[in-house]
Amino acid sequence: MTTGTPIRHEGLVTSLSWIPTEAIEGAQRLAFDSGITHYDPPPPTEHMDVEKLRDEDRFRFANELRAFITVEDGRVVDCGYVGGGLMGSTLVNLGAMKHRFQAVQLSDLQREPERGDGWVRFVQTCGGRTGVPAPRRVRRRPFVQWQAPLVWTTLELTLHTDGRSEHALIGASRFPRHWVYGSDNRLSHKSGLTDFKDWYRKSFGKHSPWGDEDSEALVSAVESALETSLSAQLMQGGGKRRIERFPAGTILFKEGEPGAEVLLILDGIVRVERGGERLAEYGPGALLGERAHLEGGIRTSSNVAVTPCRVAFFDAGLVDRSHLEELSAGHRREDSARD
Repeated sequence: MTTGTPIRHEGLVTSLSWIPTEAIEGAQRLAFDSGITHYDPPPPTEHMDVEKLRDEDRFRFANELRAFITVEDGRVVDCGYVGGGLMGSTLVNLGAMKHRFQAVQLSDLQREPERGDGWVRFVQTCGGRTGVPAPRRVRRRPFVQWQAPLVWTTLELTLHTDGRSEHALIGASRFPRHWVYGSDNRLSHKSGLTDFKDWYRKSFGKHSPWGDEDSEALVSAVESALETSLSAQLMQGGGKRRIERFPAGTILFKEGEPGAEVLLILDGIVRVERGGERLAEYGPGALLGERAHLEGGIRTSSNVAVTPCRVAFFDAGLVDRSHLEELSAGHRREDSARD
């Protein structure tokens, strides 16, 4: 016999996928660098409005996993999916002629909800073909195929009978960049690594969730608001910088050596070590190496590339000292929390 009133709990997790500046490699860069098409400005870190951003052409596709459970007397009596995928478009500008290519959305893949003791887990994959067809080599005639590669994210959302929820990005195409937002529409995680070449060659047919495989998503925590502001200033300012790529395992800064630069992670994951001990790992948007400038010009820790990385180096003198001190204090707190 039931005595309680049914209670409905809803949850939401959203991924936005966009193309950062300088993320394209090879001959395909020409279309972006010449203005025929465009990179995307970073989405907001809070107050994200997916419909507004789509109207403004601010992302390539979005995965909105919205789900509910109905609880009665502490038991889940009903559950289901509500949200789905949203594909963007690509504007191509050829002089006086402009044309908008609408991306092709594939069917949303929603797994049967998994029920546990006091919780239900939902998993949803959304995506499709990007807006502009592109040539790629194939082994059989006609040897060149004009078809847009596939993009996707796979999100996981767990709803509890007491109203709590958790979310995660568990799979994604290797390109473009994927940002994840919780039910409060605040940025919670980022994909840590993009691989344009791998994606451009392989993201077709069976090499996707609509075939027989997904790609595990490497995610990183969100950088501080100060780092977000500083990274935008450094990349958009006129100060001298150099951008380099490094394979996994490369020591970017070495403990005990002199140094006068800070590095901004554009792509990949970088580990901070002291005395060979892992202190923390950082992803795109993080600014590292400030302590050498503040503490006598000697590196107090090593920065090691966990994955292939693309980083920008700047003279630390380009950043206001008070900002470097605030940044250093935040890193000390994060490092001590992992000691």
